[in-house]
Amino acid sequence: MDKALGFIEFKTIPVGVEATDEMLKAGNVELVMSSAICPGKYLSIITGDVGAVKNSIRNGEVTGGSYVIDSFTIPNIHNSVMPALLGIQEVPELESIGMIETIDGISSILAADAAAKASNIKLLEVRIARGLGGKAFLTMTGDISAVKTAINAAINELSSTGTITSHIAIANPHKDIRNALV
Repeated sequence: MDKALGFIEFKTIPVGVEATDEMLKAGNVELVMSSAICPGKYLSIITGDVGAVKNSIRNGEVTGGSYVIDSFTIPNIHNSVMPALLGIQEVPELESIGMIETIDGISSILAADAAAKASNIKLLEVRIARGLGGKAFLTMTGDISAVKTAINAAINELSSTGTITSHIAIANPHKDIRNALV
């Protein structure tokens, strides 16, 4: 069966905790992340088979009611997104650097998945809304043409949402920039 990642964001922390509990009780899913995020919101991310994730997200939406900001399920999530999201990705030599900033956490994960599926890049990090005023960003490396292709794929994927605030691609970054990114 296909592996999926499901996300749900809430306007309030207590309701987020309650809805996440219901999501986990609803099906055979694993909790990837469940945390308060800036500014005073709550985000939960689950993984599992596509059907189980969709069912759990529906339960979270019902429990969360009007406190749900957004929810999404990505079937067939690229295998490099999870390590970048969890911060367990090894940082290789930086051939070039690509970054995309979004207005929310869910959009950054969608952008990371689209970028990773479109080009031969390595996702370094997907940072979600902690200390970022609700924003999120992702960082990638690879040869400059692959990075540009990945960024364009993410922009195309999210073009109708207006959630990408900025992006960059830097060829041959200075060696000290690595320390600033990790």
